[in-house]
Formats: sequence, C-alpha cells, structure tokens
Amino acid sequence: MLGWLAWRLQISELYGRNRKRLRHVPGSTERAAAESALRDHVANMAVRRDIVLADEKLRSPWRTALASLLDHWDGLTRFVNDARIPLDNNYGERLIRDPAVGRKNYSGSGSEWSGRLAMRLFSIFATLKLWNINPRRWLMLYLEACANSGGKAPTDVSGFLPWNMSPDHLSELQNSTIDQRQKDSS
Repeated sequence: MLGWLAWRLQISELYGRNRKRLRHVPGSTERAAAESALRDHVANMAVRRDIVLADEKLRSPWRTALASLLDHWDGLTRFVNDARIPLDNNYGERLIRDPAVGRKNYSGSGSEWSGRLAMRLFSIFATLKLWNINPRRWLMLYLEACANSGGKAPTDVSGFLPWNMSPDHLSELQNSTIDQRQKDSS
C-alpha cells in the first residue's frame, strides 16, 4: 500500500513530467518522448490507485480520498491529452484571491451597488494584468476621457480595450509600469 508521502511524491513527479513535456515543441521527438513518459506515469498512478482501493482493509479516510480520485479521474487527467489545459487551476485561483480575501474589508461591501462596482473593477484590473498594462496609467487615461465627455463615460470605449489598441499605444501602457517604478524609486 502506498502511504500519503508516496502519493505526494507521485503527484510531484506528475508535475515534473508535465513541465518537461511543455518545454518541448509540439511534434518534436523530445515532446513525443516526454508525452509518452507522462502517459505511462498517469497509467501507473491509476493502477496503484485501483490496487489500493481493492484492499478491503483500507481505512475510511484513504478510501474516501481514493474513491474521489477514481470518480474524478477523467477530469483530473484531461491535461494529458490536451497540453493547453493546465494540470491545475492554481493560476485561476490566484487571480481571484485578492477579491475573495478583501471582499469583507471594502467600504460599503454590504450594498448591492458596491458589489457590482467591485465586480466590474476586478474584471477590468484582471484584464489589464493579463495584458501587462499599468492599471493606474490606464485608469488615468479613462478618467481623462470621462472628464472630456462632460463627466460621463465616453460613448465609444473600444479604444480602451487592450485587443483594440494600436501596438504603439499598447506598448506605451505596458512600458509605463517600468517608468512608474523608476519614478517611485527616485
């Protein structure tokens, strides 16, 4: 029977094999070898899981955990057949961590309007983060456009969407993060 430490080592090796696979160009012989090794490792983990589950003396916490692993196996191993799928959702969880941790600390968080405002702002800031855009610079430009529109939102906001920006404008907003850090440090 594999103990918890052995399972943790198997999972650690799974992450390592997946990272190795992703380092290689799709279609290369190195990628094919890494994918084969990953598939073998996942298959061996399934065999070990089934052997341990077949033991009638297996205690409840272990049985529950391994039965859950068996129930969710297809979803947990979907990344093996499609390298675009991440092995875990840690990145997504990190993106929502700030809103989840801070939601009770924000002023007015008990009101519906503030919840909607926070939702919209978090969505905007997450998008800016994904595009590596300085949120302060972007927000300043947007608020200037609001001021120029008589204190109202501009009628056409498409120019504020990163995927609609010209390469020069996008680069300016991305580089402004570095410029701001340099100003802050002096």
